[in-house]
Amino acid sequence: MKPNHKGSAQLFKNPVLEKMTRTHIAIPITIFLVIATGLIYYGITHSFISILEAVGFFFLGWFIFTLIEYLAHRYVFHMDTSTPSKARFQYLVHGNHHDYPKDKKRLAMPPVVSILYASAFFFIFKVIFGTFVFGVVAGVLFGYAMYLLVHYVVHAYPPPKNFLKQLWINHSIHHYKDHEKAFGVSSPLWDYILGTMPKRSR
Repeated sequence: MKPNHKGSAQLFKNPVLEKMTRTHIAIPITIFLVIATGLIYYGITHSFISILEAVGFFFLGWFIFTLIEYLAHRYVFHMDTSTPSKARFQYLVHGNHHDYPKDKKRLAMPPVVSILYASAFFFIFKVIFGTFVFGVVAGVLFGYAMYLLVHYVVHAYPPPKNFLKQLWINHSIHHYKDHEKAFGVSSPLWDYILGTMPKRSR
């Protein structure tokens, strides 16, 4: 199937499950931004973190998300599909997007899954960072919201005539030329570091 095919994949025969796989991009972005803001506010007003700590750990969380984004895209979304179950899972979470990249309602996980992600991030990072979790997870979730926003506009709008144009170019290369390059959507940082940045043509 051509990667620029218009339309939408049918993931489930059950109409309820099928409908739950679609969402307007504004819904998960809003969920993550509201939770991130709430975490910062709660952490500061209940004296779990100071304002300076909140700012510092927020940016640390955002930085951590760029690595999570890269690793998830490279090793989960593009996982080995050597068995039928792996192939089915990979198609559900990402393969359908490569077949139908213009399907705007499948550019983000459904809201229920988004909330589960946010909860998992909080409990995992609570073990690692203690009370600083309020800043770290706020940064992680903000990074996720920015990833969703960038991913949406890259697919929905033509590239801008500024420094952000490179994000459009990188993601187009990933979709239409080389699936094993340009795994970073919101940032090319880890593609540079880990050697998966597409080579520029002269």
